[in-house]
Order: sequence, then C-alpha cells, then structure tokens
Amino acid sequence: MENNYSYFKRDISWLSFNYRVLLEANDDRLPLYERINFISIYSSNLEEFYKIRVADHKAVASGITLSDDETVQSARDLVDEINREVNRQLDDRVMIYEEKILPALRKNHIIFYQTRHIEPFHEAFVKRFFKEEIFPYLQPVPVSKGRIVSFLRDNRLYLAVRLFLKEDEQKEQPFYFVVKLPYSKVPRFIELPKHETNFYLMFIEDIIKANIGLIFPGYEIDSSYCIKISRDADILIDENAGNDALVRQLKEKVKKRKIGDVCRFVYERAMPEDFLDFLIDAFQINKDEVIPGDKHLNLDDLKHLPNPKKAVFKEIEKPKPMKLGILNERESIFSYVEQKDLLLCYPYHSFDHFIHFLYEAVHDPATKAIMITQYRVAENSAVINTLISAAQNGKKVTVFVELKARFDEENNLATAQLMEASGIKIIYSIPGLKVHAKVALIQRRGVAGEVVPSLAYISTGNFNEKTATLYADCGLFTSNKVLTKDVHSLFKALQGKKELAFKGLLVTRFNLIDELTKLIDYEIALAQKGKRGRIVLKMNALQDVPMINRLYEASMQGVEIDLIVRGICCLIPGQPYSRNIRVTRIVDTFLEHARIWYFGHGDHPRVFMGSPDWMRRNLYRRIEAVAPIYDKEVKAELIEMLSIQLSDNQKGCLVDDKLTNVFKRRPSGQPRIRAQYQFYSYLKEKNETGLELL
Repeated sequence: MENNYSYFKRDISWLSFNYRVLLEANDDRLPLYERINFISIYSSNLEEFYKIRVADHKAVASGITLSDDETVQSARDLVDEINREVNRQLDDRVMIYEEKILPALRKNHIIFYQTRHIEPFHEAFVKRFFKEEIFPYLQPVPVSKGRIVSFLRDNRLYLAVRLFLKEDEQKEQPFYFVVKLPYSKVPRFIELPKHETNFYLMFIEDIIKANIGLIFPGYEIDSSYCIKISRDADILIDENAGNDALVRQLKEKVKKRKIGDVCRFVYERAMPEDFLDFLIDAFQINKDEVIPGDKHLNLDDLKHLPNPKKAVFKEIEKPKPMKLGILNERESIFSYVEQKDLLLCYPYHSFDHFIHFLYEAVHDPATKAIMITQYRVAENSAVINTLISAAQNGKKVTVFVELKARFDEENNLATAQLMEASGIKIIYSIPGLKVHAKVALIQRRGVAGEVVPSLAYISTGNFNEKTATLYADCGLFTSNKVLTKDVHSLFKALQGKKELAFKGLLVTRFNLIDELTKLIDYEIALAQKGKRGRIVLKMNALQDVPMINRLYEASMQGVEIDLIVRGICCLIPGQPYSRNIRVTRIVDTFLEHARIWYFGHGDHPRVFMGSPDWMRRNLYRRIEAVAPIYDKEVKAELIEMLSIQLSDNQKGCLVDDKLTNVFKRRPSGQPRIRAQYQFYSYLKEKNETGLELL
C-alpha cells in the first residue's frame, strides 16, 4: 500500500546524536574535565563512524555492491552530505574548545599551549625535552609525487613538513617529509614546569614544531601541519562459512584491519591549498576523502589530558553501584529468586550480584548445567573465570560466543579458546546471523524427587563487568517456569534445532515481529474505541521502516507514543502522520543502553525488556531475546524509570523534525529532574527502606 511517509537518513540521524554528545562539552554546569572528556567521546565516535559507516558508503560509491538499497550515486551524495555536516559540527567543536574549555582552564591557572610559541621561561625546558625524550624516536621520511615511500598508518598522527635548501634563496624547489608522532613512546600531552601560580601543558606536536629545525639541518623550514588517515575497519567475511573457516577468516582479516582502504584524510585547516594538493597527489587520496580538521587532530586523546589541579578539578560524584540489602540479608540469591523475580539496574546496582549468582551455581549441588551467551567479553573477566571454575567443579557449562562482534573478534576468540581448553562447551557464531541476545540459564535438578526450579537471567546489556559501570542497563533474574523453559529452548535454537515455540520470551526470527504487531494493533484498537492507546519505547536506535510505519499508523489513529531513543532515530516527529509521537534523547554521565517497551493495554500495562533495538539488522539478521515482565514490583520499577526519563528537564532533549536537539524547558516552579540521578535516588531509597516504592 502506498504511503507518503518520510524518514530521516540513518547516518545523518547518527550525526545528530553525536552532536548531542558534543553539547555536553558546552555545559558549564559539568566539571571541566568531564566536559573535556565529552570532546574525546565525540571525536572517538566520529572516528569509528568513518571507519565503518562512511567506509561502506565509499565502497558502494566505488562500484562495490553491499546493499540493494544504495546505488553508486546515492552513496556519493550521502558521503558528501555527511562531510558537510561534519564540517559544520567542526566549527562548533572548535568554538566550544577554544572559547569555552581553554579559557576555563586558564581561569583555573592551567595554561594549555595551543601553538609552538611558548613563554621564554619554558624555552630551555622544551628544547631539552625535545632533544632527550622525543628526537631519538623521530624518523623523517621524504615524500614525492608518484613515489610513495611511507605508508600512513590508521589513526596515527603525522607531521607533514615543507622545506627548502638554505642555498635555494629563490625557494624554487620545495622538499616534503612526513614524521610520525612517537606518542607510543612519549605522552601526547607534556606537563611543563609550573611557573608562579600557573600550571602548563603542551601537545607533543607543538614541541616538535618548536624544534623542527634541529631535525632538518641545512634546510629552511617553510611550514608544518599535522595529518592523519582513517582506514576502513569493517571486516567482510563469508558469514555462511563453518566455524573452522570463520575462525581462519577472522584471524586473517583482523590483522589487515589497520591497512584497510582510506576512508578519511584529515588535515589542519590552516594548511595552504598547494601544500594540501601535493599531499593528496603524493598519497593518492581521493578528493571526497579529504576532511579539514582543527589545528590539533585526534582529540579523542583528551581523555588522557593531565589534571595538575586534582584538588580543584575532581570528577563528578557519580552514583556508586549499590549492593541490594535484600540480597545481603540472605546468603543465597537462588533462594530469593526462587520466590520472586529480581531486577538489577546497572550501573546503579552492583554487577557483583551477577558474579555471585554464577559463583553460587558453581557450589550449588543441585546445579547441573550453566548456559550463557557472550557478545563482548571483558578482559580478565570475572564472569569467564567463574564459568571456568564451574566446569572444573563438574558442572556442564555451555557458552555461545559471538565471534563477529565488531572490534572484539580477537578478544572473543581468545576467550573462547581459553574456555574450551578448560572443558567448557563452546558454540560459535551461527552462519549468516549474529547472536546478540544476553541470556543465562542455571539448570537445576534436586535429589529424591525434590523440586528445584531452574533460574534464568535476561539482560539488556553484555555480561561484562567493565561496561556494567558505564552503561545504563537492566538485568532480570527469574525462576518463572515459562521463561526458564523458553531460555532453554533458545539455547537449543543456538545449537541448530529449528522446530521450537516460545510461550513467553520474544525471540527474533521466531515470534518477536508478530507479537509486536499484535501489541501495537491492540493500542490502535483502544484508540479507535475512544479509549487511551499508549506506547512508550526506550531503545538505542530506531531504523526499521516497517516498524516505523506501524508507529506512524498508530499515531494517526490517536495512540500517544513517546520514544526514548539515544542514538539513531529515522522516524520524523512533527508530521501529520506523527503528530502524536515525541522523541526524547538523553545523554548524560552513563551511556543509556537499556531497551524497555511499555504498552498501555488498557488498565493492564504490558512491559518488556531485552536486547534488540528496532534496527533492520536486529530484527531480521540477529538472534535477540526480550522478556515480558510478569512481576508487579519489577514492572512498576521499569515504568518509574520511563516516567522519570520522560520528565528529564536537564539532560533530556526533544528531537524535532530538523534533527535538532531541543533541550526541554523546565516549567516555572517545577523541580530540576536529571533522570539518571533521580532514578538512582529512587533505587537507593527503595534499597534503604526495603519498601516497594510504587
């Protein structure tokens, strides 16, 4: 059926999200070094975006078919549009950095030199530091047209230098060199001696520029500018290959990630055009790969900026993970979950509870088997160590390891091999699919006919104790027979069994789409009868056109819809067909990562939590799992989370029909609501009183 619906472009929407990250650096209510860190996050996000998304579009633009939806011309047009928007954002990033961050540092007696020009009292130190600490690692490489003698490594900074022989008074014959910055040997940021009440910092490249004549005796230096290359980091593999072939492909192609095709050549914007043209020609860079940058590149390094005034610039007092009193009163998590479902909300609750859950399975005589999925594994993981202990303690342990988790392929493979050597049964990636579900199952059998329930854990985030302190996620412990049986069926599906049915759990490629359609239809039917249809969806990304169309249809029928979408959102609000839809975006201390779905369902709300976003890849090309929430208290807790987030008037933005992040206005007389901190207070009060705060 024809419709006149419109959609935001996925990658342009993502750039709107990343710009929202940058806006945190502009918030002078935040501690200064936290603002600086948001510039680092913004820059790091952008680097990965070019290596994956833009690299794919450039491949299509060159004639490689990666998608039926994109033509050569549409890919070229999109890359141009992306570059224009990134250029526009750079102007704001420069303004925030130079007009807000640097003056704030100076105001607090931290002078961060931004050029090679320094105060006289630092000249001797800088020259000595250069000679002793930097010069031994510098290797200038000549550059000439038609003869590439230097391979520019991915995401490394190089100093491009133009110079003339001193006897060439007319400067008729320029020479060009590139020098790789050695900050694997020397820090990017150098702390200079304190002078009077001021502390001083300097970029390593500025120290090199200040002493560049020492590198090239006999030459007159014309100019020098930093450059960098971003290379295609995507790995194209035959996803239908068997495990052995997949492992071989990954080992081979991960090694080549650093030498992928160029997808971005970034240079200092002050570089003269003829200098830039020479480098483009010499390194055979395509014009559409050339992106101007600020005077200092790779600002994701700002996360390592020294803090010489730690007493003044303390980190923000973040919510500290709390231990649940209800569990501390009982030695056994198992005994609690046998009676009642339990929700953990990270990073507000401690991930130690999940480790304890696994540890208890190791020593529980009734535990016969442990099953778990692993998508992104922490290094030196307590989760993995506990699973190994379980196997060594005679438990049957089965772990599904997704080898195709981007940028974690090597770590996941190494961890899988370690577990396999310890007696754990490893299931590797399913051909043609990624497994993104975050589920665990403890199978238990009593003795002498004793009924002992199995226990399941269903999460919105990875089983990773490190990201559990940074990402806002939820995990559900349950002994519900329907859900534990369904989780067991899911593991059967991961081992190749196909004729399976799920009675409670929603699983992509089995029943998820059908159930979502029914849930939306129910809200539409309520609205058509003059009753209230209500949907609240919290997720990281919304891109799938058929599901967006269903939301448009529900809106036109009068269903009130609130979307809490952190990142990509291709649904356009503010249109005739989306007049009842609002899109909220929250960027704050922690990365919002949970997927929570609420359907009003008349007087009987239905709430779900799980692993998938509403992206095409999640809904159709991955195995994802979503749990219905049966426990009244857990349901109330998740509804409270959604309510608080929709009320956020400090870090909550409305995304409008131009992809603008419009900060919500606080009505006069209304309290300030910062959702992450408000929800933490709610959980803390509940934990301290032991009351059901409904």
